Amino acid sequence: MRAAYKYIDLPIAILTMLLTIGTVFAAGDYDREQRWADEITPGILVGDPIYLEQQNHHKFLGIYAVASNPKMGLVIAHGMGLNPDAGMIGTLRQKLVDAGYTTLSIQMPVYAADIGFEAYPTLFPDAAERLQLAVAYLKSKGYQRIAIVSHSNGSRMSRTYMITNPPDVTAWVALSLTQGDTFAGIKAPILDLYGEDDLPHVLNSVTRRKASLTNADSQQKLVPAAGHFFVEREDSMIRAVSNFLDELIKPKITGKIDKCF
Repeated sequence: MRAAYKYIDLPIAILTMLLTIGTVFAAGDYDREQRWADEITPGILVGDPIYLEQQNHHKFLGIYAVASNPKMGLVIAHGMGLNPDAGMIGTLRQKLVDAGYTTLSIQMPVYAADIGFEAYPTLFPDAAERLQLAVAYLKSKGYQRIAIVSHSNGSRMSRTYMITNPPDVTAWVALSLTQGDTFAGIKAPILDLYGEDDLPHVLNSVTRRKASLTNADSQQKLVPAAGHFFVEREDSMIRAVSNFLDELIKPKITGKIDKCF
């Protein structure tokens, strides 16, 4: 196992949030996380496994893939009961590297397979800590522009972090934000991306989500004929994400891409 990137102090806003919810939050299924790490790390072809260490000393897997002349660093957050290289998440983390973005896909907290989405909010503070650690890791590598790219329940988890308006996060790409959540209170530019054939509770909140986008650079986009996991629409998904990020950073790039990203 590689050396873990150590926990650093959380921003005051996140500490306040954790104290509000409770100083001790629920632990996920760490054994399940370890089984996945053992299964997927030998087969990683793009990027390298790293381990980040939480305040409770739990070490979770990240897959760090560096782009050539990177434009930005991205933290990738998967949905419920998955891992940092599963399905469309593996596609996002690899194809966005090809598009010029360094990616750090992290293991989000999970419960056992038989536990439903209703229980997952108890893991949101844990998720917020992991996202903060991932952002800090990218910052330590010299990335001045960092975005969160999340999917499904990972987008709900990311909202818990983004609602603190972390100063080190440039933007948030939220794919298929579930359970009727909106972006109210979040100041960063947001891409609200969803599929035409997405889950009902994603589609039912489209209007509310759009109304909650207050940053002038935010966008809401539909991927035609795409379901919740964007199967057979991965190219359209990647193009929408990379186009949004490219447009967002274009005014900040003069000539060749700046050093320190």
